[in-house]
Amino acid sequence: MTDALTGDLPTGLVPPAGTPAVTFASGGHALLGVLHLPAGPGPHPIVVLLHGFPGNERNFDLAQALRRVGYAALVFHYRGSWGVGGSYSWGNVLEDAARVTRAVREDAVAAEHRLDPGRLAVVGHSLGGFAALMTAAQDRAVRAVASVAAFDLGAAAAACRADPGAREAYTAAWEDSLLPLRGTSGAALVAEMEAAGEAWSLARLAPRLADRPVLLIGTGRDTITPPETHHHPLVAAYQAHPVPGLEHRLYPTDHALSDHRLTLARAVTGFLDRHLVH
Repeated sequence: MTDALTGDLPTGLVPPAGTPAVTFASGGHALLGVLHLPAGPGPHPIVVLLHGFPGNERNFDLAQALRRVGYAALVFHYRGSWGVGGSYSWGNVLEDAARVTRAVREDAVAAEHRLDPGRLAVVGHSLGGFAALMTAAQDRAVRAVASVAAFDLGAAAAACRADPGAREAYTAAWEDSLLPLRGTSGAALVAEMEAAGEAWSLARLAPRLADRPVLLIGTGRDTITPPETHHHPLVAAYQAHPVPGLEHRLYPTDHALSDHRLTLARAVTGFLDRHLVH
């Protein structure tokens, strides 16, 4: 495939309905999404993009970069977020990610949008990075997974158990981010994370990801997912198992990769080109 960042496509290559709105049923609610379809008859490889908490950064630039080099890229909202019905919770995020990853492989969806169910990747940022790794670990049909500035809920739960001050800090920070969410609170999210504990440790997923390509991108100037807690231990765990298909990067940037968006697009598209095209 070609570089995602070296000029616009000719007008004639833009598909007639290149970004259809789509919905997927999960937990009795309709999840709202946008499917970025590439030009050509397909069938196209599929990338499910998982955004973080609460979803201010939705990575539409990455979806467009993926689309222009031939991937169908889906961005959607979880239950209880951004106008979607239901209540928001970490568990519902994981259920919704798993449901959508299955739904894009269903015969009717794949046929309607010219998708290739056999070439599926999941890519996530922040909480979405956590959900991407968890989803891939549970679903062997995911052929490749990329996690960007992942928030390791298992590591955060351990920090809360060790330091009540960490619990208070997470509660306050998450309470301040609830405007686009419904049915939850900072205290409820911390309690759910602590109840899950080690079950949500990303390092524990290494055995279930050892047969797939995995890309871990860390952010060195990040106060939300500092690499000492959320990136370096994960890389070390996957190297130690080992996960033979592991690739990892650490960029000197903030949590949103504000000054590394083009670098991010090149890294993700290059990773997928190596592992999903054929």
